[in-house]
Amino acid sequence: MSPTSREPADPAPAETESPAERQQGVQVIARAAALLRALEQQPQGMSLGELARALELPRSTVQRIVDALHVEGLVMASGAKAGVRLGPALLGLAAATRFEIATTARRTLEALAKDCGETVDLSLADQAKVIFVDQIAGRHRLAAVSAVGVSFPLHCSANGKAVLAAMTEPELRKVRARMTLARSTAATLSTWPALERELDAIRKAGYAVDREEHSVGICAIAAALRSPSGELAALSIPVPTQRFRDIEAGLVPLLLKHTEALRKRLGG
Repeated sequence: MSPTSREPADPAPAETESPAERQQGVQVIARAAALLRALEQQPQGMSLGELARALELPRSTVQRIVDALHVEGLVMASGAKAGVRLGPALLGLAAATRFEIATTARRTLEALAKDCGETVDLSLADQAKVIFVDQIAGRHRLAAVSAVGVSFPLHCSANGKAVLAAMTEPELRKVRARMTLARSTAATLSTWPALERELDAIRKAGYAVDREEHSVGICAIAAALRSPSGELAALSIPVPTQRFRDIEAGLVPLLLKHTEALRKRLGG
């Protein structure tokens, strides 16, 4: 072949799928997604009959969907009533999503920490708790630091309360059934009426405050946001109490500004 000759471009693959076939494929995916969501609401598992009723589909159709999802590890036998539940392959998908959130949020955490000089955390909601997935340390020698991977209860931490306030009613009902309002300090809100009043105030203000409710000597502010996949996350700024009283008013606009910037970067 001469230096100036060119190979012909590969032809685009011919369109062999009919509109009816494409529509059928979309329908199969939608039904599989609906089945996974139904199982999400029943962690202990559901029988084929229960799934058929929930999805309003023939049992034979549900069986085919379950068989296909089982091959991919997305569902597994529940061990009860010959039913099925969510499978282990979903853990890998969830972990990949969380990693992406942390990666996307990193620049925001760094900018917020630079602006306020304090430690900044990113946490994700996980059932009745929040888990710290990233952190930028502040420049003060006396700082509030929680290791990545540590979890806090929802009801007595700034990031946890921010996440609770951002939940939909169905999400809140589901999480509430799993929560116990145990006291961590004398300031912990340990009754639902008190916590509900606090959540109303958080929704109006757009951020949550922890005034030594989780740990004596530590206060924090936090704001929540959702990932593109619907997962709830929170940016928080923990500060030693003796410094928090003087700088709280200045931290709030910085937190809200950077949370909104991250929200836009995530497309929400």
